[in-house]
Amino acid sequence: MAGPVIIGSERSEVGLTAGMDILRHRGSALDAVEAALRLCEDNESDHYVGTGGLPNARGEVELDASVMVGSTRAFGGVGALRGFPHPISVARAVLDRLPQHCLLVGEGAELFADECGFDRSELLTAESRRLYADALAAEDEPVEGEGAHATAGDRRYRETTRALMRRFTPHDGPWGTINVIALDESGELCVGVSTSGYPWKYPGRVGDSALPGAGNYCDLRYGGAACTGRGEMAMRVSGARRVVDLLAAGMAPAQACAAMLEDARSLPDPFSAELRALALTPDGRHGGAAGLLGSMYAVMTKDARQPELRPRVVVEVGR
Repeated sequence: MAGPVIIGSERSEVGLTAGMDILRHRGSALDAVEAALRLCEDNESDHYVGTGGLPNARGEVELDASVMVGSTRAFGGVGALRGFPHPISVARAVLDRLPQHCLLVGEGAELFADECGFDRSELLTAESRRLYADALAAEDEPVEGEGAHATAGDRRYRETTRALMRRFTPHDGPWGTINVIALDESGELCVGVSTSGYPWKYPGRVGDSALPGAGNYCDLRYGGAACTGRGEMAMRVSGARRVVDLLAAGMAPAQACAAMLEDARSLPDPFSAELRALALTPDGRHGGAAGLLGSMYAVMTKDARQPELRPRVVVEVGR
């Protein structure tokens, strides 16, 4: 059996060292995943997870997260959670303390978090508030033509266009859900996913990150997988479960991720955007795939002192 290993999507490096510290001391994969993602959720410079996440169309930060354990396929998730900075811990509490359910959303998830004693906090930081305000700002220039000032028609056209952009297009810079997958000394495998979702999304939108089989899936017989990016496409193709099924069929991790992305790419999607995937097997093999050249993922083994970046297989998104 392979020694402990932990891998993560872009920007997971903030938490992977803490996760590996737990694994080195024979801690569980579940503990390692939760600890790693909590640090990512605390990273206020990351606007796609936890505190500082970009808000929905009403200016409210709503968070999704989930964890899944490979040996039992036990799952805990939360969706559209407001006011709690560590959705990954609330998701774990669903798994541990509410085994009759797998997923809580909205007010019910918040009620449960309060009952469990989790601390509330303001999630919208000054920087994320500024990014939101910039996205809403009007411009007094014509959309097209030589006029000096925008007309009512110009403003209406710009606002209609921005309405679509606000809902479905990420802002410039590092973006996307954070995935962490860990294999511990005992051979247990766990996947965790955390996100604030698409910026400016419709209030109440829950993405793939909260859903088993879509953004997260883990089966100790074959491996664990997680997705980031265009969550609606991951839901439509059952992305994480599809990757694990391909691992079960004997495909290598990177190739399994790429095959799933090819499937998603074949579907019509007027809001097409990149989808990425990551996978880890029970014998310690790992890999990922993405739609952009230069996309990476991070990995740490027991002897590593810092996360090492590895390239993902590239699947062309454009058709």
